[in-house]
Amino acid sequence: MRREWKVAIGIYLLALAMYAGASGGRLRRASSDTHFSYLAKMWMEKRLDLGRSPPSQNDWAEVEYLHLKDGRTLAGCYLRSLPYKFRQLGGKIETVTDDLIANRWKKYYVSFPPFPAVLFLPFVAIWGLAFNDVIFTVILAALGPMLLFVVLRRLSQRGDSNRSESDDLWLTAMFGLGSVYYYSSVIGQVWYTAHIVATVLTGLFVLASFEARQPIWAGLLLGGIVLTRPQMGFWGIFFLYETWRAQKPIVRTLFKVGVPVLLLGAAGAAFNWARFHSLSEFGHFYLNVRWTDRIQRYGLFNYSFLARNLAVAFTLTPKLLAKPPYLQIGWHGLSMLITTPALIYLLWPRDQSTLHRALWVTVAPIALMSFLYQNDGWVQFGYRFSLDYLFALMMLLAIGNRPMTRTWKALILVGIGVNLFGAITFGRMWQFYFDGFFPIGPGEL
Repeated sequence: MRREWKVAIGIYLLALAMYAGASGGRLRRASSDTHFSYLAKMWMEKRLDLGRSPPSQNDWAEVEYLHLKDGRTLAGCYLRSLPYKFRQLGGKIETVTDDLIANRWKKYYVSFPPFPAVLFLPFVAIWGLAFNDVIFTVILAALGPMLLFVVLRRLSQRGDSNRSESDDLWLTAMFGLGSVYYYSSVIGQVWYTAHIVATVLTGLFVLASFEARQPIWAGLLLGGIVLTRPQMGFWGIFFLYETWRAQKPIVRTLFKVGVPVLLLGAAGAAFNWARFHSLSEFGHFYLNVRWTDRIQRYGLFNYSFLARNLAVAFTLTPKLLAKPPYLQIGWHGLSMLITTPALIYLLWPRDQSTLHRALWVTVAPIALMSFLYQNDGWVQFGYRFSLDYLFALMMLLAIGNRPMTRTWKALILVGIGVNLFGAITFGRMWQFYFDGFFPIGPGEL
C-alpha cells in the first residue's frame, strides 16, 4: 500500500475518534431531525408525502388542499402578505375566501434535495425510522479530511503544489478540526448530514476529475452533489478546466460526464414535478417557518439578502459578558475569520496558476448563491454554507504555495480550539448561545 493511503487511513481513524468524542451522548440515538430517514421510508412505502402530520414543525414542506364548493380541488399555499390569495402548485394565484371552501386538508413533504436519502435507504430498510443518523454522519464525515489529504498529495505530485506531507497534514487538520466542518460532523440532523454528504461527494469528484480521467464517475458524483446541494453544481467548472488542461477530446469527455448528470438531474426534476408541479422546486417555497413571508415575497435568492449574509460570513463576533457564561454566540453564528482565521492567507498567494484561477471561478458562483440566499444558515455555530466551497479553499491554500509559517500554524491551532468549543457546546449547552444577530441586543445599548 502506498504511503499516502496509509497516512490517509490514519487520518480517517483519527478524525473518526475526534468526531465521535465530540458527539458523545448524541451517538446513543437518532437526532431530532431525520428528514432523510422519513424520505427513505416514504419511498419504501411508495409515497410522495409523509401521510400524516410531521414529527416536528422544523422545515417540512406543507401543501394545503382546498376542496371548493364548486367541485374543484386546489393545491398550494396561501400568500401571507396577500389576504385570501392562494398560490397553486405551478404558480397560478387565485382568490379563495373561507366561504368558498367545502373541505380542506394538508400534505407534508421533505423539502430537501433527495440524494442523501438514497444512502439512507438500506439502513432504514433494516432499522426503520430508528436508524441513527448521528452515527451515520460521524462515520461518513471522517472521510472528508481523509479525501482532502489525498487530493492535496495529488496536487503536490503533479506539480501544482510544492507542499510537503507535513504541510498537507496541517491543512487537513485546518479543514477537519479547525473549521465549521468539525461541529457539522457530530450532530446528525438533516441540514448537517446534507453538508457532510456533499463534502464527501466533492472529495471523490475532485479525485475523479483530475486530468478528466474518470468522466463517468465524475458525472455520477456531480449528479449526486446537485441532488444534495444544488448550488454546488458549479463544481462542474473544475471538471471543464481539467478536461482542457489534459487536452482530452472535449465533446466525447463532456458527453461521458454529462449523461450521468443529466440522468440524475432528470430524476430529481421528475420527483419535484410529481410533488410540486415544478421541475426546480424541492419544496422550500412551501415551508411553514419564520421566513415564509420573505420567501414568498422575494424568492429563495435575492439581492435583498446580500448584506445580512455577508455580515454573517465575515464580521459576526460573539457577545462578551461580565458574568458567566462570559461569552455567547448568536444563532446566526460566527464569522469564518473567527472559526477559521488561517483562511486569511487566501489573500496572499505566492503563486497564481491557471488552476488557481479555475478554482476561484468555481468558488465564486457557489459563494454568490449562498450570499444571495434567503437564509444565512440560522441556527448555527459558524457560517455553515461555507462548506459548499471550503474544499476548494483548502486546495487554493495548498497551490498558493505561501510558506507555512509558525503564525499560520498558530492560527490553525486557534481555529481548532474555537471549533472544538463549537463541536462540544452547540446544540446542548445553550447558555453559550442567544437568539439574536448583533452582539449587543436592543436593551443593552
